[in-house]
Amino acid sequence: MDVSLFIPCFIDQLYPVTAFNTVRVLEKAGCKVNYNPAQTCCGQPAYNAGFWDEAKGIGHKFLQDFEASTYIVSPSASCTGMVKNAYNDLFTNSMVHNQCRSIQASIHELSDFLINILKKDYFGAELEGRAVYHDSCSALRECKIKEEPRQLLSKVDGLEVIEMRDQDTCCGFGGTFSVKFSAISSAMAEQKVNNALAVGAEYIISTDASCLLHLQAYIDKQQLPIKTMHLADVLANGWGNV
Repeated sequence: MDVSLFIPCFIDQLYPVTAFNTVRVLEKAGCKVNYNPAQTCCGQPAYNAGFWDEAKGIGHKFLQDFEASTYIVSPSASCTGMVKNAYNDLFTNSMVHNQCRSIQASIHELSDFLINILKKDYFGAELEGRAVYHDSCSALRECKIKEEPRQLLSKVDGLEVIEMRDQDTCCGFGGTFSVKFSAISSAMAEQKVNNALAVGAEYIISTDASCLLHLQAYIDKQQLPIKTMHLADVLANGWGNV
């Protein structure tokens, strides 16, 4: 199956290994992965900050960079949710209305695509330890993803996945929220990490690198015995060098 890969600017700039691991997982699932180097951003930062005109310009470029004729897969529930939902605010009843709807139907977050489209959940991954899965706001509320990542993680050899208190509570990142309300944002990160530590977790895993960056910053500052990992990195772990 041919798929188009959408790598959000956040991952492109800060977590390129996650992007490469997404390719590795998709190829192991039998996909031919195509990447358009002209792609940039979905427009979410501008949209969330209230600059809808700027977001519309970026979003219009996104619609030109991808074709609805193939599945579009992204290792980010946040950016996938932006396209699937916020583009309604930007492009409904516009000249690209139909094109937008087609793209919205074609784009999928990685775990959603693997489980619900490809029907595959085992990739030979290995990771020793105990982990919690963090339900990001975008994954849970915008993309309706909950069981898909857990099903994938349940097939990782050596990994025990447990639930923690306030499983679906926000981590406190929220894009510009973490800048404008840093004290509240930090307190929310503290609560999330403490809940993970309370159940003996060694890893916090999620579909959103932005949440993981926020949590890892708190972990590093406090020098805590826990680390964050993106789902794609977990699924590609233990394969050796390929």
